[in-house]
Amino acid sequence: MSSESPRDRLLTALVEYAAAHGLADASLRELAAAVGTSHRMLLYHFGSREGVVAAVVSRVESDQRAVLAALAEEATSPSDLVRRQWALLSAPEMWPYLRLFFEASALALHGRPGTEGFLDSLTDTWLPVGLAAAERFGLELDVAEVRLGVALLRGLLLDAVASGDPSGPGEALERYLAVWESARSA
Repeated sequence: MSSESPRDRLLTALVEYAAAHGLADASLRELAAAVGTSHRMLLYHFGSREGVVAAVVSRVESDQRAVLAALAEEATSPSDLVRRQWALLSAPEMWPYLRLFFEASALALHGRPGTEGFLDSLTDTWLPVGLAAAERFGLELDVAEVRLGVALLRGLLLDAVASGDPSGPGEALERYLAVWESARSA
């Protein structure tokens, strides 16, 4: 028997559905039917369709923080870590999740029901992971530097998804890493 709560089981199913189909065009009733529940149960657990989107994004973000921690164990340098993370996040199969991330951010900025607390964890949850990765490489970064890295990757990911081509943003990331490495070695 699964130790997951009913909400967590629904959320897992919603994440799987989002990966395969996206959520942008699905109504709450369609989402409920797709994951084998009722729209009332989705409302009960997530508050609204916007709450579903925010919960899916929060789960994916949590999973991505775990991936970043694992990548930090394999990476040979901070730049290698950033490149590995970029390769994963900018891959087309991640684009549905990225679109959801930016959608949930916009919904939360407008105070839509079900998105309460989303903005509170938007960046702050990434900071300890980034600081731990920096420490692994013997870097003494402060919170502002890690926040800059999060913002840089998010901005470049928005550019990649919006343009449909990650090559330009990827080149911009390489330019940034070259400047960063140069400044670090000076």
